Formats: sequence, structure tokens, C-alpha cells
Amino acid sequence: MKIQEFLEHHGIAGNPFAEEDAQNDTVFKRTCLETTYHPAWDKIYGDPADPSTAIVFGEKGAGKTALKLQMVRQFERHNDTAPERRTFVVLYDDFNPFLDRFVSRTGPNRPVEKTLGLWKLWDHMDAILSLAVTQLVTGLTDPSQRRPVKLTPPQARDLALLAACYDQSTGETFPSRWWKLRRRVGYTAWLGLWPLALGILGALVFAVAAAVAVNRGTTGWLGNWWPWLLLAATWGPWAVRRLRATWTAYRIVRSMRTGNRTLGQLAAALARMPEVDLAGQPLPLMARSDDRYELLAKLQAILTAQGYAGMVVIVDRLDEPHLINGSAERMKQVIWPMLDNKFLKSPGMGFKLLLPVELYRFIEREDEQFNQRARLDKQNLVPSLEWSGETLYDIASTRVKAASVGDPPATLAQLFEPEVDQRRLLDGLRSLRVPRQLFKFLYRLLVAHCHAHTGEQPVYRIPLERFDTVLAVFRRDQDAFDRGLAPR
Repeated sequence: MKIQEFLEHHGIAGNPFAEEDAQNDTVFKRTCLETTYHPAWDKIYGDPADPSTAIVFGEKGAGKTALKLQMVRQFERHNDTAPERRTFVVLYDDFNPFLDRFVSRTGPNRPVEKTLGLWKLWDHMDAILSLAVTQLVTGLTDPSQRRPVKLTPPQARDLALLAACYDQSTGETFPSRWWKLRRRVGYTAWLGLWPLALGILGALVFAVAAAVAVNRGTTGWLGNWWPWLLLAATWGPWAVRRLRATWTAYRIVRSMRTGNRTLGQLAAALARMPEVDLAGQPLPLMARSDDRYELLAKLQAILTAQGYAGMVVIVDRLDEPHLINGSAERMKQVIWPMLDNKFLKSPGMGFKLLLPVELYRFIEREDEQFNQRARLDKQNLVPSLEWSGETLYDIASTRVKAASVGDPPATLAQLFEPEVDQRRLLDGLRSLRVPRQLFKFLYRLLVAHCHAHTGEQPVYRIPLERFDTVLAVFRRDQDAFDRGLAPR
């Protein structure tokens, strides 16, 4: 018997338990995204009008990525209903590009553990600034964007400076994108062109004088040193300005170990900005977090002017980068610098850290110094993203209903014989712990049941014996996997 025949008999279109990753789960995105929440949802999500930090630990399949998708959807809804009090959401869930650049600049030939041991808080801050600034610039330079840009001249300068350092878009060249941004926010910075204009003017005057001399036959002065010295002097301010900009750009590129800005691009941008606009401004010149805090404050001021009341950074998929490859020790090396109370409690910002449960065991062994720095008691800590049997039953029922095409919609209970009552289902599902294991078990159960019957003699209800047998085998495999003894 085919699984599709079994499901179609109950009025179900498609297998509601085929997908295991919320990122690609169409059933979840279509219905469960806004109907099925973890019991700790309110604590994790918080108030979008006043973003707060939450640190969540959950085992694989516990629904961390689903939480991320649900938070993004709810922040979008909030932004639609409160356009002047929106929340700027940054997804910090792809560590690969930042880690790759970091390793290439700090020591590609070192052991990975030693290299990751050099990862600091300011590397996280540079990565977050890169994501946020790139997202903001993309929105502002979008041709379809009609929302007015309400920035003061200092804020327009700050945004141009942030984009010069942190805009990492690959959709178009940096010079053209930076020019679009400056035109959009009204930062022309004509004063920054005077050294170049002086050099060009000097070259034109010299060329005209030389042409006249050739015409009159009085070219003897061209053999003297002083005309060429005057010509070089007109280019002197441009050369000095470019050397200063290049030195500053070199220090920034060296300090920003997760960035992708080249020395030439950054030097050209800084040379274009008047020196008076750069004087006293914080720049990521050194390996420290102080300048990054000031740059974050500037970014927040720009977002406030654009109608954003706060900014939320969602951290997910820490275990997936190829340099980490699921290693708890490497995950700790990367995420531990971020566990800093000053950073996590930055005014107007909220961090949603969705972390593997393996890291919580390290927290339990940390000393007093770490606890004083991290102050996890203030961070809305969820030690384990646990699911009760009742909640897992509701998730399965919702998915069956979402995939139903009949009227009334199908229910989970009708897939089983009457002897598999709700109490028995709750007891069995409770042992599965997390949604991903729930989906794997129900998918395996459907396959086992359908393979046990022919198409000529179909059986459209799963008996208790089949339920218990498949559950026992699944639990055994689950325990073996948890102990690292067998793949699943």
C-alpha cells in the first residue's frame, strides 16, 4: 500500500511529517508559523516596542529555527501595524563568511581551535554592523523605496561612514552603491573634492602655458625645475590626503577581521569625505570594542530617524559552519565573547540567542568571573527548550489539519485504531522530546504501516501493536544516537 493512498483516504494532501527542518517546511510556514508556539514564547519574544535579550538552549530538532521564523513573522506584523515604531531585525545565522575571513586573516595555517581562540567581542560587533548596515543601505537604495529619508547632515555623514566600512553587498560594485547612498541621503561632500580639483586645475594651467610656449617658441622655461615643482605642489594636498586615507584604511582593514572591504575601496571612500567630517569620529581602527559601541550608537540614531524604535539581532545555526562542524568546544569559543552583559543590555537593542543545548553544560561549570560578566540571570534564560507530550500532540494534530483538504478536516486520532486512544498517544509522544523526533517517528510509522499491507487489501488505520513496535525501535535508535553509538 502506498503512503499517498493512505493519506488520500483520510483527506490529507501530502505527507505532513516529511520535512524535518523548519527552514524548508511548507506546512509549518503555511499554518503552524502563526498558530503553534512554544510555552516559553512570551519570555523569548518579549515586547517588540522595547526589545529585550533572551538566551535559549535547545537540542537538535527542538524548534530553534522555527522560533526564529516565528519571531521574524511577528516582528513583520508589528512593523506593519506600527510603521513609526518599527523593529529592525538582523539575522545573524550564517557564520561561514565571517569565520572564513577571520581565519584567513588571523592564521590560515594554525589549528582551528587556536584560531577561534582569538575571536573576540568586537569581531561579533563588526559582523553585526556589517549585516545591519548592508540591510539598511539595501533598503534605502532600492529604486522602489519611496519612504523619505529623514536624516540630519551629521546622520547622513555617519551613514556614509558606516557604509564605507561595513556595507558588504555583492549585488553591485561598492563605488556605485556608495554613490547611490550618498545621493539618496543628501551627503554630497563637495568639500572633499577640493584637493583633486586643485590638482586638476594646476595640470590644466600648466598644459595651457606649455601649449602657448610651444606656439611662441619660448619653451626654454620648461627645462627649469620650478614649473614642475609648482605643478607637483598643486597635487600635494591630494597626495597628502590620499596617503592619510590609505593609512587610516589600512588600520581599519587590519582591525576588521570579519570584513571584506579592500584597502583601495576604503581609501578612496575616506579620501572623498572632507577631513572635517572625519575629525573625532569613531572608527574601527584598533582591536577593541569601545569604537564599535559608538558606531552601534550612531547606527541606532539613524534607525530611530527612519522610524525604528529598536533593533533585534537573532543568532541561530551556530553549530552549522564548516569550521565548527558541530563541535561544542568550537561553538563555545565563538559565542562566549558575546555573553557580555554590557553588550547584551545595549540600550534599544535585543539579542535572541538560539543556542545548542551542549553549551549549557559549559555554563554550569563556569566560574564567578564569567557569571559576573555575563549576568545570565538578567537575560531571560531558557535552559532547555522542552516540549510536553500534550504540546507535541497539538503540533502533530495541527499539521494533519493543515494538510487536510476535506471538510471536516482530518484529525491525528482518526489515523489510528480506537485502541490507540489519546492517553496512549500522549504517553508515546512524550518520550520523543522534540518536534523533529516527533516528525521522524510519525513518518517512520506511516511507512512501516503502509509497507505491511498490499494495495489490494489496504488497512487505513494504524493498530496499537504497530504503534508500540515502531515506537520501541525508534526509542532504541534515539538512545543510541544520543550516546553517539549510531547514526539516525
